[in-house]
Amino acid sequence: QVQLVESGGGLVQAGGSLRLSCAASGRAFSTYAMGWFRQAPGKEREFVAAISWSGISTYYVDSVKGRFTISRLNAKNTVYLQMNSLKPEDTAVYYCAADALPRGITTYEYDYDYWGQGTQVTVSS
Repeated sequence: QVQLVESGGGLVQAGGSLRLSCAASGRAFSTYAMGWFRQAPGKEREFVAAISWSGISTYYVDSVKGRFTISRLNAKNTVYLQMNSLKPEDTAVYYCAADALPRGITTYEYDYDYWGQGTQVTVSS
């Protein structure tokens, strides 16, 4: 069993930056691909970014490319989401998730086995 705990959310003005962290329990973290998803009020949860177990491969939804960076530090069982040039439309609850199967990066939320509780990000205009 893996437990994921997100932190780093908050209120920021448009154009500002935040860094989200997701701390994982368990020894198998370094073998899991990790993803970040978000859910805005009244909308379905959507994929934001993912990173392979090694950190070599990453993938982003088009709307955050060039602004967000996903990274991981396996020695600390932590994955990060650096968010720059934030926009009001980035306002959402952000979730990290772990994919326990040995496959490539996936954007499909049902491929992820473990989820954190979420952290709120609010971007004011």
